[in-house]
Amino acid sequence: MDGSGSRRVTSVNDVRAEAEDSGPGGYAAARLRLLQGEARSGPPRRAALAELTDDWLTGLFGDGAPGVSLVAVGGYGRGELSPRSDLDLLLLHDGSADADAVAALADRIWYPVWDLGLALDHSVRTPAQARKTAGDDLKVQLGLLDARHLAGDLGLTAGLRTAVLADWRNQALKRLPELRELCEERAERQGELQFLLEPDLKEARGGLRDATALRAVAASWLADAPREGLADARRRLLDVRDALHLATGRATDRLALQEQDQVAAELGLLDADTLLRQVYEAARTVSYASDVTWREVGRVLKSRSARPRLRSLLGGGKAAPVERSPLAEGVVEMEGEVVLARAAKPERDPVLPLRAAAAAAQAGLPLSLHAVRRLAAAARPLPAPWPAEAREQLVTLLGAGRPTVEVWEALEAEGLITRLIPDWERVRCRPQRNAVHTWTVDRHLVETAVRASELTRRVHRPDLLLVAALLHDIGKGWPGDHSVAGEIIARDVAARIGFDRADVAVLASLVRHHLLLVETATRRDLEDPATVRSVADAVGSAGTLELLHALTEADALATGPAAWSSWRGSLVADLVKRVSAVLAGDDPGAEKTVADAEPTAEQERLAVEALRTGGPVLALRAQTDAVPTDTGGAGEPEPLGVELLIAVPEQDGVLPAVAGVLAMHRLTVRTAELRALTPPDGVEGGALLLDWRVAAEYGSLPQAARLRADLVRALDGSLDIAARLAERDAAYPRRRGVVAPPARVTVASAGSRRATVIEVRAHDAPGLLHRIGRALETAGVRVRSAHVSTLGANAVDAFYVAGSDGGPLPSQEAVSVARGVEEALRG
Repeated sequence: MDGSGSRRVTSVNDVRAEAEDSGPGGYAAARLRLLQGEARSGPPRRAALAELTDDWLTGLFGDGAPGVSLVAVGGYGRGELSPRSDLDLLLLHDGSADADAVAALADRIWYPVWDLGLALDHSVRTPAQARKTAGDDLKVQLGLLDARHLAGDLGLTAGLRTAVLADWRNQALKRLPELRELCEERAERQGELQFLLEPDLKEARGGLRDATALRAVAASWLADAPREGLADARRRLLDVRDALHLATGRATDRLALQEQDQVAAELGLLDADTLLRQVYEAARTVSYASDVTWREVGRVLKSRSARPRLRSLLGGGKAAPVERSPLAEGVVEMEGEVVLARAAKPERDPVLPLRAAAAAAQAGLPLSLHAVRRLAAAARPLPAPWPAEAREQLVTLLGAGRPTVEVWEALEAEGLITRLIPDWERVRCRPQRNAVHTWTVDRHLVETAVRASELTRRVHRPDLLLVAALLHDIGKGWPGDHSVAGEIIARDVAARIGFDRADVAVLASLVRHHLLLVETATRRDLEDPATVRSVADAVGSAGTLELLHALTEADALATGPAAWSSWRGSLVADLVKRVSAVLAGDDPGAEKTVADAEPTAEQERLAVEALRTGGPVLALRAQTDAVPTDTGGAGEPEPLGVELLIAVPEQDGVLPAVAGVLAMHRLTVRTAELRALTPPDGVEGGALLLDWRVAAEYGSLPQAARLRADLVRALDGSLDIAARLAERDAAYPRRRGVVAPPARVTVASAGSRRATVIEVRAHDAPGLLHRIGRALETAGVRVRSAHVSTLGANAVDAFYVAGSDGGPLPSQEAVSVARGVEEALRG
């Protein structure tokens, strides 16, 4: 070392001396000096803070009273104090001391702690009372397992600690299932630390509570957690919590978005993403250790419960034979786990890791920790390209469905995945800062493969679908467009796996275009021949389109609940049907666009009524669609929204007026189309028809009469929509420190031959479509149709606009319109 360690010790000693010289006030100053003096969080500072606090509390205890001791429990008992940690203290007495004297001693300790504003969890008990409380309350017993003597009667503390440990071990068969249930309930409530954007470092699954639970399991002597990496993972989580306490000045365990940059800086990390990745890696280690440990606990408990019955059946003390059932070459099942056969030679069989993983996933069984570690230590690397068996075993593993996840995590915990696919390292534990995404990048890829396994009966090449699912976001570990980067990586990985040239090209195309169908279906006019033709040109063949359709659905389902619905599925299916027709030789130009299509009888009736009355006419019609059972849905009708038809005498300002009224009534716009109708013979004037699909944000839809009344006022100028929306926006609660990125408006290249496509990406907010409509009206362009898509807090809207001549805008004018809309949204 360079001497920094000795300087730290001197500093701690100086601080402790300052506390001793100055009494309780000196402790506060010494504590502050200690927290500000260390450059980084870490075990030395936590231990020093615990020692400093020990000395102060020992001074408060003084001579105490006979038969009394002061005991630290929980995290403080382990000697790990974070800057804002609670002080967990037990004033233990043998019952012989005077009650008033014990109460006075308690006050002498508790009140100075409270006066300094420190959180205190305290109790006064005899050893018998402490053991009884521990027997009734599992959390109390867990805290007492870490009991540490501070002051007073050492024998009293030692006796309690010995008794509590003996109770824990004697009652382990009963208490461990309770502890497991407690962990599972907490995980259900708090989620998984390794995937959350704002995780609770203590309570979430894989957090500090789980690490403490593993210590308790080890103390029972029934099972032990895999130790490799566990201590480092726990230390990392404690370091992050220290930095979080210092950054916020609060006793919080939730790593909120607005505090992540400051916490990263406190720890000397590059940025918040680096911080989250380290947290996720630590949580993954704790979660995997928990899975292995609880599986072992279950095996031991089952064995012990069955032992008396087996002894009676066997007529003596003979041990029951352990069954080993063959699963694949070199792979067997034993006691509910997949292990290597006695004759297995991993050092001579490079395919064995994939064969064992595939067999485990297909059987729905976990890979044993010993087997995975033996494979990691001894298995030979696969040659490039892989032999056919290795490729087939990978496809089998990916096609096993939900069991794939647990097996994949076991391989990844021992570094086998990055050996098989080196590019995986860049996406491993990589956060996705988008509320739509449920998982980290790597877990999302595995989840997509799980979803794709449910769709393999819909495609002719399920192997290509499953591998494309695994690789479709692999480019997110590289700068730039992840689809473009991913195409290059997918080519390399697919060739290394052993696919032939034609299959490599298909996989690369699937990765390059995995967002094409859903983005086109939700943001483009499907009646425009140019839209359909562009997709057909990109896809190239019916086989690739079939795979891309299934991949699109699997990707969306694995992303999160906001990414897929019957409505999106119906749009994608419609696009696929149209593209299939083009690939089969049909001419998309022969189809009529929305502007050319003949109006329906209902549309014509509404237009005539609008012209006759001189005002807007509305019609609402609920629409539902059933999710096909082979797409993962339940087959029950799901509301697609309400179709809202509005006919208005032709005039300016219709789009922003309608959008504003809908926003006032808290209606979400999913799609919107606007067109001019020529009335039938004998009817003068022209009418505008708006065909929109809307859904209520809260409660039920408003009555058509109320919508019409507000629309009349909006069109004649008596209703100030902008002011009403501004009032509502001002009343919306805003989270401190959360700043949405600015809106971005672009002109889509080659979007349509009949119109210019203006694409808007912005933070979704009440009245957004109204503001966009006003900006387009100000620009003097005609909106032919609008396609609205909302994912979480992000809106991506496409507007097909035309100039006064009814055709696309010149390029410079289009850019000017886009810039004007962007300025209006940012202003």
